[in-house]
Amino acid sequence: MNPQENAELLAALMRQEELLKQLVAAINKPKLGLHSEAGNCKIYCNRQHGGLWYTLNGEPSDVPQTALTGYLKELRFENTERRKKETCKLLITMQADRTYILESGYDTHFSKCILAAIATLTPQQLYSPITLQPHPGTTDENVLFCRIWVESELVMASYNEQSDWREISKQAIAVTKAAAEMVF
Repeated sequence: MNPQENAELLAALMRQEELLKQLVAAINKPKLGLHSEAGNCKIYCNRQHGGLWYTLNGEPSDVPQTALTGYLKELRFENTERRKKETCKLLITMQADRTYILESGYDTHFSKCILAAIATLTPQQLYSPITLQPHPGTTDENVLFCRIWVESELVMASYNEQSDWREISKQAIAVTKAAAEMVF
């Protein structure tokens, strides 16, 4: 083989390798969402009705799936009325096979886990799908935590009584907003 043929063969092999990488990435792409119905789905994240999270369609309905994978689109706080009392909720919007809106009390461990973890991430990390996995407390049957996975890595973020939740919330919202505005 002459040098010209070697260069052409090498270029062809490099193109094949790139195509193979793209094919493997497409095959390994995570499955998004819980099911394939159209429209928004609101999920309440607490252990109030026996499961870890549930939906309301007249009656509470346990969500049997143990994780939700999708793109984090928005974190926001909203004042609302529950049981004739004004309360503040954290709303987490995830885009998967449909839009999921997860609701949790602003000061619950579920919300704190999400805020603390997201505040440690970069917008580039949130440009990929993340997985939210509700996790029951072991010593108190009312407590619900949330594990956050970026690809196959568990995001470890601790918090305590001295944590500045106003700053952590601002950082988590800013990272989420920056990721949503990214263009590649």
